[in-house]
Amino acid sequence: MYDIFGEMGSAEELNTLAENLVNEGDIDSLKKLAEENGIEEEYALDFANGDSEIFVDATMAAEGKLFIEGEALKPKGIMQDWLSYIEAEAFEDEEMAKAIRKNGKSLKGCIAALMELSFKNRKQVDKEIIEMVNLKPKPSRVEFYVPNMREAKEIIRKYYLGDRK
Repeated sequence: MYDIFGEMGSAEELNTLAENLVNEGDIDSLKKLAEENGIEEEYALDFANGDSEIFVDATMAAEGKLFIEGEALKPKGIMQDWLSYIEAEAFEDEEMAKAIRKNGKSLKGCIAALMELSFKNRKQVDKEIIEMVNLKPKPSRVEFYVPNMREAKEIIRKYYLGDRK
C-alpha cells in the first residue's frame, strides 16, 4: 500500500516530503506521493505551482489514508457504513483526523474493534425469524449483533483516539 514512500504518520510528514520534492523539482515523485496517499493529483500540482501553501491539511491527509485503505479492503454492507462514520468523524474533528493518519492505526484495525464489539454482544435470533429466512438448509441457531451508529462512533473514537492498536 505504501510501497514507495512508506506510511506517513501525519499531514506534517506529508507536507515536509512534498516540499522537499518540489524544491528538488521532482514533480513526478510528488504525483506518486499524492497517489500513494489518496490525494488528488490536482492538489499536488497546485502545491507544486505555488497555488497552495500546503500539500495537505489534517483532514485531507486522513481522508486520503481512508481512501487508500478502503480501496484495498473493499468494504461491503455495514462495513461501508462504518467507513462513512469514520470519514464523518475526520471531517468533524481535526484531532480525529490527525489520529486516523497516525502510523499503526488502520481501517482494518478499526473494523476489527467494531467486529469485536459485535461478537461480544451477539444474541440468539428468535427461532420464528430464522424460520422466515429463505435458506436451505435452515440454520438451527443464529447469533447476531451489529452496533448502532452511536455505539459504532464510540468504538471508532476509542480506537483512533485511545490506546487500542
